[in-house]
Amino acid sequence: MAQALHMMAAVLLRQRGHLFPWSPVFLAVGIGSYFSLRSEPASLVLVLFGITGLALVVLNGRAGPVAGPLIAAIGLATLGFSLAGARAHMVAGPVLDFRYYGPIEGRIVGIDRSGSDAVRLTLDRVVLERMDPDDTPKRVRVSLHGKQGFTEPQPGAVIILTGHLSPPSGAVEPGGFDFRRHAWFLKLGGVGYTRSPVLLLDHPGKGQVLFKARMWLSARVQSRLGGETGAFAAALMTGDRSGMGQETLRTLRATNLAHLLAISGLHMGLLAGFVFTALRLGLLLIPHARHNWQVKKIAAAGALLAALGYLSLSGGSVATQRAFIMAAAALTALMLDRRALSLRSVAMAALIVLIFRPEALVSPGFQMSFAATTALITVFEQITIWQQGRQIPRWFAPVMGLVVSSAVAGAATAPVGMAHFNMLSQYGLVANLLSVPVMGAVVVPMAVLAAILMPFGLDWIALELMALGLDWILAVAQWVASWEGVTRAVVAPDGSVLPLLAIGGLILCLWRGIGRLVGLAPAALAVVLWMQTERPALLVSDTGTLVGVMTQDGRALSRPKGAGFVAENWLENDGYAGTQQQAAERWPGVIESRVATAHIGRKQVIHLQGKRAIATLETCSRDQIVIASAKARPKGGCDVLDPTKLRQTGSVAFWQTEDGLQMITARQLSGHRLWHGAEQEPQRLADVR
Repeated sequence: MAQALHMMAAVLLRQRGHLFPWSPVFLAVGIGSYFSLRSEPASLVLVLFGITGLALVVLNGRAGPVAGPLIAAIGLATLGFSLAGARAHMVAGPVLDFRYYGPIEGRIVGIDRSGSDAVRLTLDRVVLERMDPDDTPKRVRVSLHGKQGFTEPQPGAVIILTGHLSPPSGAVEPGGFDFRRHAWFLKLGGVGYTRSPVLLLDHPGKGQVLFKARMWLSARVQSRLGGETGAFAAALMTGDRSGMGQETLRTLRATNLAHLLAISGLHMGLLAGFVFTALRLGLLLIPHARHNWQVKKIAAAGALLAALGYLSLSGGSVATQRAFIMAAAALTALMLDRRALSLRSVAMAALIVLIFRPEALVSPGFQMSFAATTALITVFEQITIWQQGRQIPRWFAPVMGLVVSSAVAGAATAPVGMAHFNMLSQYGLVANLLSVPVMGAVVVPMAVLAAILMPFGLDWIALELMALGLDWILAVAQWVASWEGVTRAVVAPDGSVLPLLAIGGLILCLWRGIGRLVGLAPAALAVVLWMQTERPALLVSDTGTLVGVMTQDGRALSRPKGAGFVAENWLENDGYAGTQQQAAERWPGVIESRVATAHIGRKQVIHLQGKRAIATLETCSRDQIVIASAKARPKGGCDVLDPTKLRQTGSVAFWQTEDGLQMITARQLSGHRLWHGAEQEPQRLADVR
């Protein structure tokens, strides 16, 4: 025991001076622990954890060089748990517990597009008919369908419409993405749609200055350029993607160019670098400034202000926040004559984001952003070491930088993208090599120039030049997307795969010395587990409107249309790139008069769609599983899953075991948390023999 402790002490001492980048890792461990719970911890527990964690972090320096880091790690994890819980309580608000139809009044605080390419409005100051203000959601989100155009949605305008609202939905399958948790932290208490016209009640008032400026700039850019090019330019300059068509977004995702839309490190770095270079060269042209001023520091300060303005106008996503913090750290380091970029700055950015927005940890944006940045800095540190003492041609450095950065960033983010979006872009490297140089040489400089010329009404000059670069990028995306096999569908991994990959990657990047190779072990284990992933034999949606049976040819669906969002997610999680219609065509049984039947082992699955179909089934037996889209009470000993039952369980999955089908519900895996409302406690696991 003593020898083991001595070895641990020696290992930690060799890492001395390189342990700070591990700080956000242990903070994330605590945050992840909170989100993995199945029951909500008491408020007193959160307070005690917070006090204990803060004390351990503050006092760890007195424990010595060996015990200190271990105490700090425990303190950070404890503090992370408390921060996540505190944040969940801070954003708490009323959530609808029924389906609402009627007038919806509110102020526009967000404008974007839904997955069906409809304009979508986020409203606050919500008023719903016959609802107590204390029970009314703080915010709702409504997609606009049908004939619109009676009023143009404007930031801050008060509108009224007649529409449908429902509570945010849970996971489409047990263990899947929980939109209720996502909506909780967005303060969304209801989501829905309208097919009636949106009417203006009151013009925008005071407040929401940044949002109004952002949307004004977006509208101006789109009016100058128009089409998808204008929408692309607006997304890059303001973060507003409401003008982007879904087909363009799918093309960019398929070619791994969607990151060009997310205002992240690439954009912030290019903007700050261009402003820094332009200011520095401009000041050097002035003799007095060249000989008497600290030109580099002044240019760094100007670039920092430009980056802050970009952050303010862009909407402040997690990737943008991370990019700004890192740019600010690098520019501040230049002003202080320190090293500009290191893993310490990445760690500081991660700490700031996680402290203020702990829920960002479970988002793909956070994971991909920090995975790419950490990997890039680690790899370029090793390249710098390799280059020492070697004669490298001057042309080689920029070419190698482009190729290596694209390859490393793609490799680091690919597992996260595959896990969350079930897709691998096989030619993304080619598309990025052809597009990223144009983004840096043309698009970003012209965007900055357009902002400078805008007060004089001459921004159209820079925007037209910017459009040339954007048209090139869109053309590259369309060309690469036309290649056969541009994407490959990937099966959704088990919940343990991404954490194992993260542990392995962090050890490889953050640990110093040969010991970093230990990170290959958890990464390899994650790959093995991913390759052995099995999918449920039977899936049931949380409304009873769709059933999916796994066959030898893949998932078969009980209906060719309807419940499209659920169907799309099931098929993507299966690693299938086909359509709902194709999946319905391979249903292994009979579909007749809105009744679908099939067999799984010794069980017969019966899906009844609609009240007429339900009325045809009066009795059933123990060897049948009945799924109904409306209330069903057949006589007999069968298992019945209808909306009444499914409201308690959420979506349902059946797994094939040696003893028969085992049923697992979404509620059993997600538990009872703040964002689940006043639902009943999850039931025990059930076996269907």
